[in-house]
Amino acid sequence: MESHKFSPSKSGPVSVTGDNDEPYPSLSDYHDYEPNLEFDDSELHQSPNSGSISADFIHIEANGMMTMASPVADFTDDNYEEELAEACEENFDSLFTTSSYPEVGVSDVNGPEQFADIERYSIVDVKGDDIVGRKVIVVYAYRLPPVSEIDHGLLLNYLKYTLESYVKQDYSLIYFHYGLTSKNKPSFTWLVQAYKAFDRNYKKNLKALYLVHPTGFLKLVSQVLRPFISAKFGKKLNYIHNLKDLNNIVQISKLDIPIEVIEHDKKLNGSSPVLSAPDNQLDPVIPTQQFGVTLQFIRDNYSVSIPPIVRHCVEYLDQPDALETEGIFRRSASVMKVQALKEQANAGKAPPFDTPHEAASLLKKFLRDLKEPLLTYELYDEIIQFQNWSKEEQLRNVSILVMEKLPEDNYKTLKYIIGFLSRVMERSDLNKMNAQNLAVVFGPNLVWSELVSMSLAAIGPINMFTQFLLQHHNEIFMI
Repeated sequence: MESHKFSPSKSGPVSVTGDNDEPYPSLSDYHDYEPNLEFDDSELHQSPNSGSISADFIHIEANGMMTMASPVADFTDDNYEEELAEACEENFDSLFTTSSYPEVGVSDVNGPEQFADIERYSIVDVKGDDIVGRKVIVVYAYRLPPVSEIDHGLLLNYLKYTLESYVKQDYSLIYFHYGLTSKNKPSFTWLVQAYKAFDRNYKKNLKALYLVHPTGFLKLVSQVLRPFISAKFGKKLNYIHNLKDLNNIVQISKLDIPIEVIEHDKKLNGSSPVLSAPDNQLDPVIPTQQFGVTLQFIRDNYSVSIPPIVRHCVEYLDQPDALETEGIFRRSASVMKVQALKEQANAGKAPPFDTPHEAASLLKKFLRDLKEPLLTYELYDEIIQFQNWSKEEQLRNVSILVMEKLPEDNYKTLKYIIGFLSRVMERSDLNKMNAQNLAVVFGPNLVWSELVSMSLAAIGPINMFTQFLLQHHNEIFMI
């Protein structure tokens, strides 16, 4: 497709930067395996520059993220390796042939009420999207209670229940390892059972697994378990040694990181982590900019109600070939390509797309990068009350929010996008994107809070609100 020009008042330079899309191979499916040894692995926490880690194995990616080329080869305590090898030799054959892991999806209690005892620990959460629009699932080892205080079978059920809504699209997983001790770590048997319980449907769309604050012990584990590693899965895993590097993937201010983890990071790296937007979102604003600004800013500089990049993406995606692409909004495009397309749009150009997934990713990124969400901060508290409205109240309340309380620019842009998504829904037999699937993708990109980070508790009603908006768009927008 030939590149066309938008027509803003001024033009600015294009600076294209990108991230390395190929995660460094490291660790394995069993990255968090720890045999039942009588020690607390928190004693092994160390800086990536400590003496037990060779600098030859450390690489800095284009986005500033530090990864490991291979597991640590010079770990100093041979006893750990001997015990690990012995444990593997004795247990692996029986663990991989057993079928006695906890039943998943079987419960006497219907709905999420069965997980109340697990939810109160906030061990796992969903935190919006990363820089390329993939849903972010976060697991906090620090929040695991002592093994005697939690039902690990129920925990496994809860993990699957939480992920079910997101595994049909590309997603990322962030695991904070700090805080896993001999008192709260699940048994090795449970980890193997959990691995078997999470079938291919859960693994194939996991695009990146970030292990934050890995210990030397974990790297040793990956070395010992090398014969059992899935090479394809291992390529998805990245070591993250400090929160500053993690901030280039997703704003860490949105992750509800326990203060103890932040203090641990400060101890390892000698400074407090950055809690603001990633560096690539802090560039000076130019008149042609469309990402990271307000709708008012775009209208003032382009003299249009619908942002040019939104119209450009929708017009491309509205073509039959694109509209019928399976998983059109579930797959993420190349990080480097999306960044390059963003830079072109910010320079006032209509960027060319090679695939529908590039246009879809750019549209989601535009919404996610808005200085204020399309549905505004003001409406957030009302939207998350959606589940409390009776069926008789829903249509009236949603119509009032959209028709009367949204600013004009927001209303016109929302109507334009929802109208397009309704056409996506009409071809759901081919693209597999029905109202519920689209709501999971777009809900957290349409509204978020100015004061609190996104969480599972908020995503539920936000997605339900968005699904209702899609299903009743003709009545709400009076098309």
